[in-house]
Amino acid sequence: MKPAAPFSVTQAALRVFAGGLLCTFAAGSAYGQTDSLRTISRQLSRYSQHRLPEKLFLHVDRPFYVVGEIMWFKVYAVDGVFHKPMAVSKIAYVELVDKAQKPVLQGKIALDKATGQGSFVLPKGLASGTYTIRAYTNWMKNSAPEFYFHSAITIVNTFGSVTIKPAQEKAEYDAQFFPEGGNLVKGLPSTVAFKIADQLGKGIDAAGIIVDQRGTNVAQFKTLKFGLGSFSFTPTEAGTSYSAVITLPGGQTVTRKLPGVAEKGYVMHLSNDNAETLTVSVRTNSADDADDILLLGHARHIPSVSAIGRFKNNQAVFSVRKNELAEGISHFTVFSAQKQPLCERLYFRNPGQKLNVSVKTDKATYTTREKVSLQVATTNPAAQATPAALSLAVYRLDSLANLPSSNINSYLWLASDVKGRIENPDYYFSTAPEAEQAADNLMLTQGWSRFRWTDVLAAKTPEIKFYPETSGHWIQGKLTKSATGQPAPNVPVYLSSPSRQARLYNCISKPDGTIQFEMRDFYGPKEIIVQNNTQLDSSYRAEIYSPFSAQYAAGQVVPFKFSEFFRPEIAQRHVQSQLQTAYYKKLNSRYKLPANDSVAFYGKPDETYLLDAFTRFKVMEEVMREYVPGVLVRIRKDGFHFQVMDHLNKTVMVDNPMVLLDGVPIFDIDKVVALDPLKIQKLEVITSNYFHGREVYRGLVSYTTYKGDLGSYKLDPHALLQEYEGLQLQREFYSPRYETDPAKQSRQPDFRNLLYWNPDVTTSAGRSTELDFYTADQPGKYLVVVQGMTANGHAGSTRYTFEVKQAL
Repeated sequence: MKPAAPFSVTQAALRVFAGGLLCTFAAGSAYGQTDSLRTISRQLSRYSQHRLPEKLFLHVDRPFYVVGEIMWFKVYAVDGVFHKPMAVSKIAYVELVDKAQKPVLQGKIALDKATGQGSFVLPKGLASGTYTIRAYTNWMKNSAPEFYFHSAITIVNTFGSVTIKPAQEKAEYDAQFFPEGGNLVKGLPSTVAFKIADQLGKGIDAAGIIVDQRGTNVAQFKTLKFGLGSFSFTPTEAGTSYSAVITLPGGQTVTRKLPGVAEKGYVMHLSNDNAETLTVSVRTNSADDADDILLLGHARHIPSVSAIGRFKNNQAVFSVRKNELAEGISHFTVFSAQKQPLCERLYFRNPGQKLNVSVKTDKATYTTREKVSLQVATTNPAAQATPAALSLAVYRLDSLANLPSSNINSYLWLASDVKGRIENPDYYFSTAPEAEQAADNLMLTQGWSRFRWTDVLAAKTPEIKFYPETSGHWIQGKLTKSATGQPAPNVPVYLSSPSRQARLYNCISKPDGTIQFEMRDFYGPKEIIVQNNTQLDSSYRAEIYSPFSAQYAAGQVVPFKFSEFFRPEIAQRHVQSQLQTAYYKKLNSRYKLPANDSVAFYGKPDETYLLDAFTRFKVMEEVMREYVPGVLVRIRKDGFHFQVMDHLNKTVMVDNPMVLLDGVPIFDIDKVVALDPLKIQKLEVITSNYFHGREVYRGLVSYTTYKGDLGSYKLDPHALLQEYEGLQLQREFYSPRYETDPAKQSRQPDFRNLLYWNPDVTTSAGRSTELDFYTADQPGKYLVVVQGMTANGHAGSTRYTFEVKQAL
């Protein structure tokens, strides 16, 4: 029999659902290639050095909204190995995606010290349903989109008709079975995990039996938690078809086939027998005990276990100490002597390095429009006070808001490293007696890998198409030749946006025509103008790419199930939203303006002319000749030219300077001379060579209009004019304060659902942090959600409730 061809964990994932379980048969001559096997660990280490994984987590203020409300969020950026804050990327991309995988809202969020904050106003045109909010950096676009942050958000459009589904629907169920080693092999005991879910993807309680082709009962099974479970049995014949007869809620039964049984192969089993060690056993029915095999364990690309074993009586056994494993998910892979991956499975070690967050209020019950004093404290795993950066939301609990929300600790250590949706991920971090076994069932059904073993073993350097934006947002595109569409290399290209504060960006097109501008202080919606010097060559065409990822993770989010039960709550939320819009729209539309440099990109000019201080001429040529002695106006056969007096070297520069109008380059001096001087307020001149990136300007002349809108100047037809959204401006959260009796007695209604949002809560090692806000006019139970992390990567979250009663 020929040896099996090498394959990757990712390829095998297509065969066994989430890629967590992998086993194939590989026969052939086996020699003691111990040294060769040990190189696999080093190969993995070298491979991982080329791509440090990055993760984002979003704390979104609530899980449920109606259109017209504001969604607030905070972004946390960490390295994907140790989960410590990583301040490499300066931009995060956040999108709200509908069920058809189409983005409906997008934002570019500035990151500072590995955190950022933003908001979306949910437009009234959104359809009711479950949406996904996702987040990633430019660097993360090198990986599959499944590794982006994802969280489900429910939105209801209360202006249209909300479809109310009948309480009773036709039940549909999905059942999947995953052998621990990837394949069932004749005569070898196997553990089989399974997942049983309803039509919404929610796990259900079920039980059943396994029967062979003759209908003989060979095993029994029952779900443990969330529709997951596992059982053991030994298939006796190759090619035999085994089936699961499943008894579902209500007594309904369905039958599903198990994966086929292989004649020859390997199976793997992990036993969690005691608190100190794991036992990993590999069995085969291939009678060749001379083969060495390698057990390699790694967590997020960092090897932790590398052990050589040999089959004895067709079995190899490894003992692994748990304290040698990294916290979170570890991958165990068994390799043959020919370096072929034979089996793989995952193991979850509950992390103990958790940030403990405590919240308490000065009272358990409040009346409407009463001050709430809140204390937040954080301690490390040793119960010592430790500083942390946190975000905090306070909102009213109702039947709509009782949906699960993402938890920073469970996301970083679990959800971010497995495929698909996890139902109640917090449960796997609890002290429940079944939590450990439930986590193992999850590992058997939803595990996966971030790389292909074929790439690692071939010493293939990971392809990097996207680089981290370490200084600011990049606007990228391509310059091509208009006639042929071919790339235009080595051409200076300029990007600008009309403004009274001149900002000019330039680059040289790369051999493939790619252009890239590193933007600083570029906030809010703008018109950008991209052009090359058309006086030199006007045969080029520029295009700008969207910075957002066009790749989307497979799988559907669980849709929100509307019913008559929710109608009163939806109606109340509609009223709340309308009142907020009517009375607080302006207050919720205030922004924290960034501290932009008010000086033009070229700094302090050598000469400045405020034209209102001079006698006004109607022709720009006269203005330049009479008032600007540092710039000589010359007329040649091809038209007007400017020559700047180089005061530094006491000479006259021959070439035209860079001429700007509201920051936009004008390369045709005839058009500059044709400008209406009555629309120009200010003129500035740089009287020396100005170095700008890789470009050198022979002086610089900058005109500024009164409005910064180019006046009546018409752009060159070859220039690209495009609307472009810069970094999102930070909206300020508004919360009324009822500190005086007149304020408390005001007749202006206050039906806020979200009482308080603060993305910048910091605690210290010495004492707790005190915050305060006021309740609104709605009685009920309110939930405080706090999330955050420390500088050394300890993440934590907590939830706290208090009650508001109607004032008498």
